Amino acid sequence: MTNDMNREQIRLSDRILSALELSLEQGDLKISEILTRALEQAMTRNTGGGEFVERRDYPPEIESAMSKLFELKDKEQAI
Repeated sequence: MTNDMNREQIRLSDRILSALELSLEQGDLKISEILTRALEQAMTRNTGGGEFVERRDYPPEIESAMSKLFELKDKEQAI
């Protein structure tokens, strides 16, 4: 496979998730929140319409990132 094919097979949401995981590792709450919103947008665009409700389960990687985000928020609020 060429680099172009690999690049085409990676979804935007995968790249955002990678950046989100890095920001969580670094403890950057503000960037993590921005990337979470971007991830939600990337995963739900072009779906449903105005009253669309997401019914699928998120992959384990996203569930893990969300758990880390909530832990980081709790830690920041405790300070």
